[in-house]
Amino acid sequence: MRWQLFSDLPPEEIRRVLTTARRRTFSRGEVVFHEGDPADSLHLVEKGRFAVRVTTALADTATLAIRGPGEAFGELALVSDAPRSATVAALEPAETHSLYRREFDQLRRDHPHVDRMLVAVLAAEVRRMDELIVEAFYLSAEKRVRRRLRDLAAVYGGGSGPITVPLTQEDLAGLAGTSRATVNRVLREEELRGAVSLGRGKTTVLDLEMLTRRAQ
Repeated sequence: MRWQLFSDLPPEEIRRVLTTARRRTFSRGEVVFHEGDPADSLHLVEKGRFAVRVTTALADTATLAIRGPGEAFGELALVSDAPRSATVAALEPAETHSLYRREFDQLRRDHPHVDRMLVAVLAAEVRRMDELIVEAFYLSAEKRVRRRLRDLAAVYGGGSGPITVPLTQEDLAGLAGTSRATVNRVLREEELRGAVSLGRGKTTVLDLEMLTRRAQ
């Protein structure tokens, strides 16, 4: 497994890093950490997928992102003493390598270029948040729903044929910043066009090209 954060490290050094990390396994629905918890470690995703969620001022839950194999979450714990800014939970049986700050600090001393990669990862997150803010102001909710479903198809894809996204419409609503009713209406429209097929707690993308065109 290769993680963006360590893309410049040779394989033997990555193996050394993993020997200092704590291997953790999670069952479906299990919480890795809660919003407001002390932050002391980075999680490298080995397998499975995780939802990153926050609680809004109205006590609603909004899904901000989905993290899968080769990605990481909890990066801010490496550069800040602030508590966790979101709750992360496993969407399916999953596994991570938990790297604590003291081990990461040693890695930074041994390989200063890791700092550059950490900055790049955090900068990419900031750019992503900027894009979502612009979309929230200037794109319709319907368009945002299609874009998030397109993005999720990339996360859950990996081959030809139908792509099943095993997330609820509530999760998709959180990612798109809209209501479940809007998500349901958009998905029903796409189902009538033949772009998707709806099931209990999942959406199957049948025609990604069509969905992508309508998301533009």
